[in-house]
Amino acid sequence: MSQTEVPITEAEILTQVIAPDQPGLPGEVARAILDLRFNRSAVERMHELAERNNLGTLTEAEQEEMEKYLRVGSFLDLIQAKARLSLKNLGSSA
Repeated sequence: MSQTEVPITEAEILTQVIAPDQPGLPGEVARAILDLRFNRSAVERMHELAERNNLGTLTEAEQEEMEKYLRVGSFLDLIQAKARLSLKNLGSSA
């Protein structure tokens, strides 16, 4: 009776740590987190990588770079979800 265990992902671990479905951030912190963005050069690079990915011309190094951007973006999504919920819980608008 062996069960195949599915390895846990970094995103799942971060979700457990951040708990984006639970408020708890002070308003000032939540607003500061919502101000976090990729800068223009990072956005341009992500667009370039996405385009090359769609064309099927990414190198292995570029694939790894794109995956790093995706992981950071996922982290930002999680922490900003918590920030929005925290502000909503405080009665503020995000």
